[in-house]
Amino acid sequence: MENVGALALLLAFCISLYAIVASVVGRLKRKPFLTLSGERAMLAVWFLVTVASGILVYSLLTGDYRMAYVASHTNRDMPPFYKFAAWWGGQEGSLLFWSFLLSTYGAVVIFTTRRSHRNLLPWVVAILSTIQLFFLTLNAFVVSPFQVLAVDRVVTSVADGMGLNPLLQYWAMVIHPPFLYLGYVGFAVPFAFAIASLIEKAPGDSWIHTTRRWTLVTWLFQSTGVALGSAWAYHVLGWGGYWMWDPVENASILPWFAGTAFLHSVMMQEKKGMMKVWNMVLVSTTFFLCIFGTFLTRSGIVSSVHAFAESPIGKYFVSFLALGIAATIWLILSRLNYLKSEAELESVVSRESSFLFNNLILLASCFAVLWGTLFPVITEKLSNEKISLDAIWFNRLMVPIGLFLLFLTGVGPLFAWRRTSIDSLRKNFQLPGIGTLIVAGALLIGGMRYPYSIISLSLCFFVAATIVMEFFRGSRAISEKMNIGFLPAVVELTHRNTRRYGGYLVHMGIVLMFIGYSGHPFNQTSIGEVDKGSVMQVGAYTLKVMDLTEGDTPNYQWETAILDVSKNGKHIDTLEPTRRFYKAAQQATAIVALRSRLNEDLYINYAARTGDKATLQAYVFPLVDWIWIGVLVLIGGTLVALVPAKVARSYARTEVVGMAKKNVSVEA
Repeated sequence: MENVGALALLLAFCISLYAIVASVVGRLKRKPFLTLSGERAMLAVWFLVTVASGILVYSLLTGDYRMAYVASHTNRDMPPFYKFAAWWGGQEGSLLFWSFLLSTYGAVVIFTTRRSHRNLLPWVVAILSTIQLFFLTLNAFVVSPFQVLAVDRVVTSVADGMGLNPLLQYWAMVIHPPFLYLGYVGFAVPFAFAIASLIEKAPGDSWIHTTRRWTLVTWLFQSTGVALGSAWAYHVLGWGGYWMWDPVENASILPWFAGTAFLHSVMMQEKKGMMKVWNMVLVSTTFFLCIFGTFLTRSGIVSSVHAFAESPIGKYFVSFLALGIAATIWLILSRLNYLKSEAELESVVSRESSFLFNNLILLASCFAVLWGTLFPVITEKLSNEKISLDAIWFNRLMVPIGLFLLFLTGVGPLFAWRRTSIDSLRKNFQLPGIGTLIVAGALLIGGMRYPYSIISLSLCFFVAATIVMEFFRGSRAISEKMNIGFLPAVVELTHRNTRRYGGYLVHMGIVLMFIGYSGHPFNQTSIGEVDKGSVMQVGAYTLKVMDLTEGDTPNYQWETAILDVSKNGKHIDTLEPTRRFYKAAQQATAIVALRSRLNEDLYINYAARTGDKATLQAYVFPLVDWIWIGVLVLIGGTLVALVPAKVARSYARTEVVGMAKKNVSVEA
């Protein structure tokens, strides 16, 4: 079986190379049969990579311990869904998973665009196949998942495997990497169309209209993957946080910043014909940050609980990034004449300027996180001393940036296109502004003394008020015009312009997440060594240890503390924090006990056991649930934005150099 898998990857490598040559030569020589064969070659690559992936998954599920990857990442007593998740749980398997997703995306592109963009498609196939060729090089020749265990060149086997990393044996980690990879890999499609339009010197913005939904879908996957990673850190690692500015966490959010900026600025190109060079830079930056994040996780240059061990693939990623970035920069510079803006910024107080500032802040965030992530690597190279920047440094820098970004989220919808009059500003800002000042004053009177939390909660009210006003005004007008109820009018309004109002829902999700972040300064902690009958106090909660129990399963041993939880002298719950010791991996993990409410979480971690006593870490985390609610609203808003709008809108645009006015109709 392993030989068939390895052969499939080798054939896929050869066919990817053919797809590149056939597509390029076919387009340059105007040979349709060659470009068509390039497309079919991409479909063949998908089939072969799927076969290889199926063989690896089958080997993981059936326990073929002759294969080194299977022996390293599964064991007999693991549940089947964790055996399946081992596909992306290790270095070799995760790179094959990357190739599988990329080939699948490529096949979908072929089927969805085979009757349109005939001039661009050969270049799209060539670019996607080039990326595919790089990963298949790693799969087939550098870190093959089909290596077998051998002693003196004789294939051997082990009785049982090491098992998947216990930290990854959690439901969110079964779906977190796939979502993150779907985002990482998916950004290759808009990048390929953008570069194809540059190569072809294609007039207009057809590549944007084609890839808008691609970008939105991949951004949704990326956002969901990042959120699932935060949930995993919060529920599994035992320290109670949802973000610690770990290098691999940073690698996941870097393309999110760039992709979010692209989603905003691309509207400027669609509606005003502006920021064409900027959008090329953004879509390219997003893609290369996805490759960089993959490199950072796998090269071993950073230390992280998420990262794989040091491996020889780092130099391949560096070479690919260097060549790809250099080629992209040259291509953009050589096509500047085709990327002239069709309009200019007329006023600082306009919706165009709010988009521009939004972009600048997102890229500033991206650069700050990138610098902080690479700083230890840079200092080690320059001085042989690794100086790491901790979460305090990141928070000191990123919290003000995040609050300013939140402010822009509320201000943007209040500005008009081109320029905003004083009367319009007064009308739009008066009620939200007064309400924001009242909220800030109420928080101060109520005793809150954390400046950032006061600012954050006040801005959350401001942004939420502007969003509610937008929905209310439009829905009231539709309700009066169509003589329908208010809620049906809200649905009608949203359906008429799903992109706009879905975007508002996404912004509301961000608001709810910031409400959750605002509770961080009010966290409470208590750590103690307890035995049966002991009592701990954390915040307003009293924890009484009713029993300390232990047990054994084929996969792990466990210890549990049974706690009676009371508040103000009244019993409210029973919690059971647990500690597991996985036999195959010889590693311990915690299963935290969590009592979640909208106002706060009671979070208890079973940290250690010494004799008859257990060490418990108890925390009270205010408002954390609002983060997860915000994520759900963000996902819902993105799904709404993906629904085709009921009304197509037309935007008048004027070319810069002696061109007549033209109307560009796009789906709003």
